[in-house]
Formats: sequence, structure tokens, C-alpha cells
Amino acid sequence: MDLSAFTQRLGQIDARSLWIELAALVGCVALAWAVCRWFGRDQPKDSIWFGERTFDGLLFPLLALLLTDLARRFVLEFQPVLVLRMAVPVFLSLAAIRLFARVLRAVFPTSALIRLVERTISWIAWIAAVLWIVGLLPAVLAELENITLAFGKTRVSLRTILEGILSAGLVLVIALWIASTIEKRILRTSVTDLSMRKVASNAIRAFLLLIGLLFALSAVGVDLTALSVLGGALGVGLGFGLQKLAANYVSGFVILLERSIRIGDNVKVDGFEGRITDIKTRYTLVRQGNGRESIVPNESLITSRVENLSVSDLKFNITTSIVVGYDSDVAQVQAILCDAAAAQARVLSDPAPVAFLVNFAPDGLEFSLNFWIADPDKGKDNIRSPINIAILEGLRAAGIDIPYPQRVLRVESLPPGVSAPEAARL
Repeated sequence: MDLSAFTQRLGQIDARSLWIELAALVGCVALAWAVCRWFGRDQPKDSIWFGERTFDGLLFPLLALLLTDLARRFVLEFQPVLVLRMAVPVFLSLAAIRLFARVLRAVFPTSALIRLVERTISWIAWIAAVLWIVGLLPAVLAELENITLAFGKTRVSLRTILEGILSAGLVLVIALWIASTIEKRILRTSVTDLSMRKVASNAIRAFLLLIGLLFALSAVGVDLTALSVLGGALGVGLGFGLQKLAANYVSGFVILLERSIRIGDNVKVDGFEGRITDIKTRYTLVRQGNGRESIVPNESLITSRVENLSVSDLKFNITTSIVVGYDSDVAQVQAILCDAAAAQARVLSDPAPVAFLVNFAPDGLEFSLNFWIADPDKGKDNIRSPINIAILEGLRAAGIDIPYPQRVLRVESLPPGVSAPEAARL
């Protein structure tokens, strides 16, 4: 339908026909909303079908599109149709926008690039809907078909390129949707280990994306046998320029499969100590108690020395030291130290805090207090500080001296004519 046909059809619509179409459209929208409301009451907030408010998901525009198209076909038997015909591309564009937006938000919830992708898809979808409504879409597609680009000896029209990009995007989004659904509905219930769930999720997503990409290339007419040359070039590139990147990817899968390091473990890598929050295929995120996060390449976790502080259990040892006077009661000092640690709720009772006399320091007796916690991710200094304060208060209450560093200067004799203050200055 061109622009003149659209104008002619607009002139054929009277007030009575317009109200009939509007009533049919309102009924279709209300029925779609009621169905989504009924079936989406107990759905999670991140549901792709229902969204956060049951009608901002994918199901609402799809139902509205189906019902509106059926109503258009029915009303067309009795009178000319305009409003329902205009509503069809509107709901189709809305469904496309919801599909891309919901799937990409579910798969990449923290990505800042998703907003830009959503805006781009929205603009394309609404522009296409407007061109469809006013009847200019066939003319625009014909103009795009006439614009060709040369790639070597092959000439490809701009329409073919745009259709290929849209087809590839649609197939890849559907592949990501299937992978996300498998991860949420199957892996979370059947695989309890976080590392195994992660490797299964990454493998399924990579496999589905590969299959989707092949389908998309085949749909736009790309000869898949030509990819053998690309595969050979990629292999050479991995062997030379991308060997570090390939090593990190392979190391990531090895870590996830061996489970020598798992999500939630407390590790120490190159002097950086923290809790593993995520294991990607290329790198691992290690988060310290103070909020700092380190990105560690997976190859470093395979080839270098890593202290896994949680490989046997989740008990984490913390020590603090103090020096008291030589005339102090050793047993009393040990009791004060252990009681100060045991009074804190985060300190484990098994194993119980223990204090040792570790050294005869020049200024006094040096004691070391050892205690264990199960949540090092919440911080270590914030538990060591109140224990040190309790130790200080306990020692002062017991009258136990904490000596200052002392140095004794002995002067055997003074030269004739030199006073003591002058000798001290010398």
C-alpha cells in the first residue's frame, strides 16, 4: 500500500467504522492484558515473557498482535480497515523491541552497552513501523536494493546487508534466550556446584551462539564452505598472535572442570588476598574485604603459586600480637587475650582462640593471639580492631604493664673539663 492508497483508504473511513475499529482494538488490548495478568501473577521479576509488571514483557505485544490481526481480518469482511491495520506494525515493532531488550538484560544485566543497543533497536523498529503505516516501506526497501557495495568481485545490496544483520541479531538473541532459560530452569536445580554450573552455562551458550551464527550466515546466503579458510587463518592466529588469549580461555575451562579453585573460595594471588566472586572464561574476579576487586588472568592461576585459603574448610585464621612487661603473669595474659577474642560474635568457638608466648622481646614478653572466623569477605580489620581494644582494656584493668621501647645509655667516665650535658650532646 503506497501513500496515495493510504490517503484513499483514510477517506473511506467514516465515524461509525472508526468507532468499531477502536472498540475492537481496545478489546484486543484488554484481553491480552488480562491473559498476561492472570498467568504472570507468580512469575519472577526477570521473566522475559511477563517482565516486571506482567504486561511489559514479550507476551503482551505478541498476544495483542495476534488478536489485532484476527480482528482486522474479521472486520475487513464488513468494512474498510484503518486503525487495526495501523496497530499491527505497532505491536510487531513493540514485540521486537521487547524481545531484544528483555533477553539482553537477562543475559547481560550489568553491561552498560545494553542501553545503547536498546535505543538503536527501538529507533529502527519504530521507523520501520511508521514507514509501514504510511505505505513507504516498499519504496524504501526498493531504494536500499538499488544501493550496492563492492566486496572484491562481489556486489551486495545495502538491503541484503541490513537484512543479514537483523537476521543474525534475531537468531543470536534467540540462542541467548535458550541458553539463559536452560541455565535458570535446569542448571540451577540439577547442578549445585557453582563451578560446574558455570562451565556448563558457558559451554551451552558458546555452542548455541555458534549454531545460531551458522544459521544466520546461511539465511543471508553466505557459503559456509568458505569458512574453512577462515578457520585455518584463525588457527594460525591463535598459534602466534592470540596464544595468550587462547591460553587464558583454556585455563578457565580447566579451572572450572578441575574445581581446584571455586567461586566463594578465599585465595591469595601475588600478594592480593580476597574472595573469588566469579570465574570467567578468560579471567577470574577476586574481591578483597575492603571492596577492591582484582582481575586475574586464568593462565596465572594455572602456572603460578596460588594460596587457596578455603580448599579444606572455610575457617580463616587471624593473628594479633602484643608485648607486656617481664613481671606479668603469663597465664593471666593468655586468659585476657583469649577472652577478648571469644567475646566477639564472628569469632568461631571451634577451634577456640588460643594465645602463645612466642618471643622474649627486648622490651618484654611477646604474645600472639590466634583466632578463626568463617566470613573473611566481611573484613578482617573490623574484627581485629575491637579485639585489640578489648585486650587493651583487659590488660589495664588487671594492672598489667605494656612497656614502651627502652634503651639504656651507659657512660663510664667523662673527659676532664666536659660536663654531663655536653657529653650527652656529643
